[in-house]
Amino acid sequence: MKINRALRVASAAMLGLATLTLSSPAFSQNCALCYTQAASSGSRMIEALRSGILVLILPPTLMWLVIAAIAYSKRNQFKQADSAPESASGW
Repeated sequence: MKINRALRVASAAMLGLATLTLSSPAFSQNCALCYTQAASSGSRMIEALRSGILVLILPPTLMWLVIAAIAYSKRNQFKQADSAPESASGW
């Protein structure tokens, strides 16, 4: 059983190390490509790129804000529902 745990820890460590080492080149290539394309294009393309970024960022952000607001407003609903039957039984 200790061998399985050691194997899991070792494999998780190797996966984490691989993720950290291999992700950096991928991110740097994307940034260079976007930078080169934006720098070589005109002002209309730069504005279109900015608009595209906003279109891709705003809907998920607004959805999470709505979900967070609903969760915040409903945060005590389950606590009150769970405690009501206990108080009614007289325990």
